[in-house]
Amino acid sequence: MHRPAARPRIAAALALVAALALPAPPAPAAGEPAGVFDYFVLSLSWSPTWCALTGDARRAGQCDPRRDLGFILHGLWPQYRTGWPSDCPTDERNPSRAETRAMADIMGSSGLAWHQWRKHGRCTGLSAPAYFDLSRRAFRAVTIPPALARLDRDLRLPATVVEEAFVEANPGLDPTMITVTCEQGRIDEVRICLDRDLAFRPCGADIARDCRLADALMDRVR
Repeated sequence: MHRPAARPRIAAALALVAALALPAPPAPAAGEPAGVFDYFVLSLSWSPTWCALTGDARRAGQCDPRRDLGFILHGLWPQYRTGWPSDCPTDERNPSRAETRAMADIMGSSGLAWHQWRKHGRCTGLSAPAYFDLSRRAFRAVTIPPALARLDRDLRLPATVVEEAFVEANPGLDPTMITVTCEQGRIDEVRICLDRDLAFRPCGADIARDCRLADALMDRVR
């Protein structure tokens, strides 16, 4: 008896098995001991992208044109050689509202500062003030390419150009130490790997997620 639907079902089943056999991406390890990690990822977020995709709908203060924000500090993330810790237990007190509010100049909002402390800062083993100070130092240690710092018009460009601009602007930084991510066709983040002394270092294989778009959008700084 001829059963024409059998072959498509078999093909679909084989595809499912193949997908399940693929290695899962590294997952965060929640509740790991604070202070035990190998290096940092400094994540710089292109604020106009977040505003276009999320913040404008929320009427977020970060997206007020008077803020004039381009690349902001998303976070300083402790990393293992593979994977990363998150939500670590710590005896350190949580930051005060004044301490998180003080980070809004480079992070866009006090809410983001609180979230980064809760998820990542506790895992450094540092106090909240020390973590925020280290985050600010890491942010200042990276030169934002002048051509991207005050972008006054919408721009479409290969995502690799953004990476190349950061490499050119930061002596000692090479393509193994940086990755550029995209979200819905837009430049989203630049992630730079640093050792515990905040010197550039190669990223782990799980961090390398380079965006390959040839015409990624960078919305202008508002």
